[in-house]
Amino acid sequence: MNQSRNAQILLKARRLAKKSGLTYKQIGQKMGYPPESARQSVSQFLRGASPSVAMLIKFAKAIGVKPGDLL
Repeated sequence: MNQSRNAQILLKARRLAKKSGLTYKQIGQKMGYPPESARQSVSQFLRGASPSVAMLIKFAKAIGVKPGDLL
């Protein structure tokens, strides 16, 4: 994925996270992070430059959307 596309995907991910009503900690725990680092891990993921497809899939499942909804 190119930088512009990555930025668009992450922007949409942030919007969908907010729309989900879940906290970053809740999302992180659903993604499999331990409670102590869940919020920070999601925050870093959403600010990252190049998200992996695997992480995008985990994130989508955690907030209850289809992975394709992030595209």
